[in-house]
Amino acid sequence: MLMPSIFGENLFDNFFDDLARPAVFHHQNEFNPLMKTDVKEHKDRFELSIDVPGVKKEDLSAELENGYLTITATRNDEKEEKNKEGEYIRRERYSGSTSRSFYVGEDVKQEDIKAKFDNGTLKLTIPKVEAKPEVKENKYIAIEG
Repeated sequence: MLMPSIFGENLFDNFFDDLARPAVFHHQNEFNPLMKTDVKEHKDRFELSIDVPGVKKEDLSAELENGYLTITATRNDEKEEKNKEGEYIRRERYSGSTSRSFYVGEDVKQEDIKAKFDNGTLKLTIPKVEAKPEVKENKYIAIEG
């Protein structure tokens, strides 16, 4: 049986698409939760370029803890469609966040990482820091006599 079409679109298309897709991939064309990342290695640093389309600068955060750099993006959308009389035909809301973590080493400090956000892309510069070799401490007991 054919379903009625409203404004040239099947009323139930989005409803069934959302049920068939896992929640983590909800609205994946609008907000990709995987945060596609390009990593370039240079002699003295790494450069990360992370795509976060549709996310505003104030909805991004970067945190360095225990050698892991974690980037988190949050997005809230609300869509409304009304007919000529101003009554709702459809009203949708989407809210979600995603994050990625990268191990950068425990010797990298927060102030060493540079971040810049431009046109839906977050660019990070992370210096290469050599791990300090652990110094073996001799634990001898002095013998008198």
